Formats: sequence, C-alpha cells, structure tokens
Amino acid sequence: MTERIIRRRALRIEQNPNIPLYIFALEAGEIDRVADVARISRDEAGKLLGYQRPEKRQHVKQILEYLDGGDVLFPNGLILALPSTVRFRGSRGPNSTDGLATIGTLEIPLPDSPNAPRPALIVDGQQRSLALARTRHSKLPITVAGFVAEDVEIQRDQFLRVNTVSPLPRDLVTELLPEVNTKLPTRLSARKLPSILVNALNQDPDSPFKGLIKRASSTTEKNTHAVVADNSLVAAIEQSLTPSGVLFPYKNLSDGTTDTDTMRSILVTYWTAVRDTFPGAWGLPPTKSRLMHGVGIRSMGRLMDRLMDRVLETTEPNSKDAYEITMGELAIVAPHCHWTKGRWNGLNLPWNELENTGRHINLLSNVLIRIYLQSRKSTS
Repeated sequence: MTERIIRRRALRIEQNPNIPLYIFALEAGEIDRVADVARISRDEAGKLLGYQRPEKRQHVKQILEYLDGGDVLFPNGLILALPSTVRFRGSRGPNSTDGLATIGTLEIPLPDSPNAPRPALIVDGQQRSLALARTRHSKLPITVAGFVAEDVEIQRDQFLRVNTVSPLPRDLVTELLPEVNTKLPTRLSARKLPSILVNALNQDPDSPFKGLIKRASSTTEKNTHAVVADNSLVAAIEQSLTPSGVLFPYKNLSDGTTDTDTMRSILVTYWTAVRDTFPGAWGLPPTKSRLMHGVGIRSMGRLMDRLMDRVLETTEPNSKDAYEITMGELAIVAPHCHWTKGRWNGLNLPWNELENTGRHINLLSNVLIRIYLQSRKSTS
C-alpha cells in the first residue's frame, strides 16, 4: 500500500514562534494532490467562505504554454496554508541551524482518496497552480512557502497582504475585509468599515438593497438579480465617513470605537426613502436606470450627507418619523430627476449619457445638492 505522506527536505524559517513557516519544493504534479483553492462563496446562512477569485482561463493558458515549452525557468513560487498535521523533523548536528533557518524534513499527509479534501490551501498563486497541475512537465520542482494556519482569518489576512503589487479586484477585497480582524495597512483599514456596512445592507431583511448588491461570492444565478456594484456603495459610504459626512459623528476618534448600528440605521432609512421616492427606477439594471448606476449611487450618497443632517436634527435615524421626514426632503429633488428617461436640465444631458466618472459624479451631485439647498433656503 502506498504511503499517504510526501516528505521533502525543508527549511523552517525562525520568523514567528506561533506560526511555523517552511520553505520547500514540490513537483508540479504534486501541487494538485497537496493543495486546493478556497473559492470565495457564501453558505445558505450568508456566512462568507473562502477568499480566492475565479479562475482566469486566459492567464492559466499563457502560463501552461510557457511550462510546456523548452528550457523552463519558473522561480515564481506558491504560498500555501498548511494543516497542523504536518510534521517537521530537524536535522541533527551542529550545523543544522544558523539562527535564521533550521534544516530538516517536512512530512505532509495526503488524503485517503482522490475526492477527499486536500490538506493545504493556496494563499497565493492559484492561477500558477492550475497551470502546474496540467503541465506535461509534471516532475518540474516548484518553490513553495508554507505556513501552518488552519484559521481562515489568518489565511485571508495573508491573501490580502500578498496581493498588493498586482491589485485584487476591488469587489473581492470589499467582501473579504469585514472578515479580517488583524491590523491592516492604512489603505485597507479605511475601507473595512464601509465594507462591513455594505455587507449589512446586502443581507439585512429590512434593507432596500437586500440581494441587489453584486458581490464577488455571488453565483451567476444570484447576480442576475444584483444590479448595484458594491464598490459604488463603499465609495459613497467612505465619503459619508469623512468629517463633512453624516456618518462621521458616529466614529469616536478618541477611543477608536464606532456606532455601526446607528450608521446602518441612517443608511437604511435614507435608501429606503430613495427606493420609495423612485419606485420605477429602483432595482433595474444600470443600463435601464441611472439610479442603480455608480453615478446615481455616488451622487445620491452625497445628497444624503446634506439631507440627513437636517433629518437628524429633530428625530432618531431608525424612527418612523425619520423615514417620513426623509421622504418629504427627497420630494424636493424628485421632480428634477431623470433616472430612466428624459434629460437632466441642469446638465443638458440625456439620462443614459451619465457615466460613472469623477466628472459626471461631481456634476450630478452639484445639481442635486443645489436644487435641494435652494429650495430649503426659499422656504426657511
């Protein structure tokens, strides 16, 4: 009976005493036996699973063409998350370590059957791994860095960090950020709270956006109903979290805490009123409604900062009064909006020529805010 273990000479890198890190080599044909891809998805309860983007077939094809050619040099290694069942046996002798690394043998257990889960997960290099599994040079040695971590949170953290040179799709990063609790780089940290709020808007039963937001984990079937790009909502919420935004007062800068419940209530109240003010434009694909387009989401988000400031002067964000007052405020701009037909008078543009560009977002935002403020001024 074939032993279900792969043994490789390895270096244990003395980097983190709590997370063992090994450098070793596998044959190209062994990658598929040892490691699997944790595709991003959600279970029936909405819990996020995995973290990897879909296969890029053209990219894999290009790598495979190179691997199947002659005179191959493939220094691009893989990063694997290894199971706690791996065993490392250090070599004996005075020269087995230099304080930075220890020489030894790494034992990786293999699954009992081809259909059983593989022991490791690919953190970086999934497109390369797919090509390596198909190359005719199945004995080609491949460099591997493996760290022992079965905690998917650590895996996601490392996945986000190693994909900074070649940026990940923004929607994938948006969906992963709420699941990472370790300290993040400043750029990613600023997007975490908006990502958490977008996640709530897409899942909470009382949210007008429930099921309408395109997520990296969404199946093709679910994406047919999703019409709003999550990055547009993230950008709108990021704007509202700046000092001039309506959500900013609910961030406690002194102790770093945030009142996410109140923020969520403000967002649900406002966007529910938007939905009910423009029922004919809500939930349609962006090609049929610019309200669901990035330019509409971003511009209405900026209007929210002005409008909800006034609403919250007299009422709590999650009250029925807040909804009714918000509906009344939106009624000021509603007659001037052309989300599905007609022309925007203040812009001299047909409804479907508005694009998700900085220029058009600024132009539309200025029109909406100017109409709202001028009307408020004339009635005060």
